Amino acid sequence: MTGMLKKFYHIVAFSWYIFVIQSVYAKRNSDIPPGMLVYGGPWKYLTFLNLFLQIVFFGLASVNDLQPVGKGSKMSLLCLCKDLLFSVFAFPVGMFVVLLFWLIFAYDRQLVYPASMDSLFPPWINHAMHTLVLPIVFGEILVEPHIYPKTKNGLAALGFVSVAYLGWVVWVYLTVGIWVYPILGLFSNSGLIVFYFFNMLVLVLLYLLGQTLNRKVWGKEHPKFMRT
Repeated sequence: MTGMLKKFYHIVAFSWYIFVIQSVYAKRNSDIPPGMLVYGGPWKYLTFLNLFLQIVFFGLASVNDLQPVGKGSKMSLLCLCKDLLFSVFAFPVGMFVVLLFWLIFAYDRQLVYPASMDSLFPPWINHAMHTLVLPIVFGEILVEPHIYPKTKNGLAALGFVSVAYLGWVVWVYLTVGIWVYPILGLFSNSGLIVFYFFNMLVLVLLYLLGQTLNRKVWGKEHPKFMRT
């Protein structure tokens, strides 16, 4: 029963994200607010990158579910890659997108999701991108245990990707003079550094949260952990 639930969950989540990203892409010919798709299109937004990340993870998870697993057999490379993708990226980044978006939205929505966006994306798409990600990644922890790398290695990989994304955001600004997120324009150079390290701290805490929940839900003696 647990195996069937896991397979059903993965394929439904994968199908859901495919539907969401198709719905977002279908808006490309609509009246898009000025600057939204300048240089890099949607690929400069962490929200869109996270949707793609979730699609890749649940796609890998769905394919991995098709593999026969013998008792006492070693973990497959696909399974290890899938667990690494979830533990280091899909869970902390997905949670980060939801938490930071709604915190800034509650303070001043113009800084992250201007009111002009409401005419482009209906409320359900907004919640699909910025709300439902959270219960879906939490649900993933409940349906399947995940192998986490050593904490220092996991955080190093997360930090590397974070720096790479920061570099992409700065490059966009230096190239076309537009900040990906309007809130960044409010900070001085030193303020931007503080804001970045604050975000990194949040990401670290979310990574540790996922690691802790995985351990609490499944324990250290789960058979999957014995096959690594």
